[in-house]
Amino acid sequence: MSIRIGILGYGNLGRGVECAVKHNPDMELKAVFTRRDPSSLSLLTEGVKVYSVNDILTMKDEIDVMIICGGSATDLPKQTPEMAKYFNVIDSFDTHAKIPEHFEAVDRSAFESGHVAVISVGWDPGMFSLNRLYADAVLPGGKDYTFWGRGVSQGHSDAIRRIPGVRDARQYTIPVESALEAVRSGSQPELTTRQKHTRECFVVAEEGADQDAIREAIVTMPNYFADYDTTVHFISQEELLRDHAGIPHGGFVIRTGTTGMEDEHSHVIEYSLKLDSNPEFTASVLAAYARAAYRMNKEGAKGCKTVFDIAPAYLSPKDGAYLRKHML
Repeated sequence: MSIRIGILGYGNLGRGVECAVKHNPDMELKAVFTRRDPSSLSLLTEGVKVYSVNDILTMKDEIDVMIICGGSATDLPKQTPEMAKYFNVIDSFDTHAKIPEHFEAVDRSAFESGHVAVISVGWDPGMFSLNRLYADAVLPGGKDYTFWGRGVSQGHSDAIRRIPGVRDARQYTIPVESALEAVRSGSQPELTTRQKHTRECFVVAEEGADQDAIREAIVTMPNYFADYDTTVHFISQEELLRDHAGIPHGGFVIRTGTTGMEDEHSHVIEYSLKLDSNPEFTASVLAAYARAAYRMNKEGAKGCKTVFDIAPAYLSPKDGAYLRKHML
């Protein structure tokens, strides 16, 4: 029997989930729910109906897992607890500092309704989180480092587009190579935010806009650019579409540590991702955890979970015998 998937929201991430479902033969896309006019969306999959969010409960008995793809970091704290009342749910909430309070709100809702809700699924938080935990457990006497990029930061790009006089923009986060080399050497350097990453911005300005003012607004923007060495390039809309249309990303999780009675042996654990499409990869992770949520709920589990709470076997469509024979 196929796992019946619903999608709430249909931007880049929603399209990625649609592609991910098509690559998983044990899944079936049942419906997409949108705040926009449903007739304005053209899906990749034939025969799947698009509904208004106002009609979401009419499909309550036909969806096993709802993957929440719409909205922003401010929407998910409202959407996920509400949807967990009616469905098993997956979200990609990625404001690290607010994950504990998001977990508490979702856990109350999902536990009361008897559903499983998996939050903060993706690659960071998500896959990177798992690797930080594994490495910390294996090398307790060590130090963690996380580097992001080179890749497009969608949130930072949006922040630039909100500046008066900006028509469009893309922002790349770039690891500093010398910092990476120092970490990989095992020397456990102390690195500031500025020493670990740089930011590079490609901006299309409105005709007649003050480019110096835009540049100053970018490089001094708190919480986004002020703590980084930031380079701003002004280009045409045609150049932006030609050279910066994709959404690549990736990064590295590295832990260095020592073993031995005198800490005489050093070790480096490194996990890396190089993603041609950030939303499509994130969607593939969401789909795997949708499988896990469905299986766990069938076994009687309920409440909120994170990637830390889910055994790897729940993610795979293959059975335990196959995993033990071919992957263990």
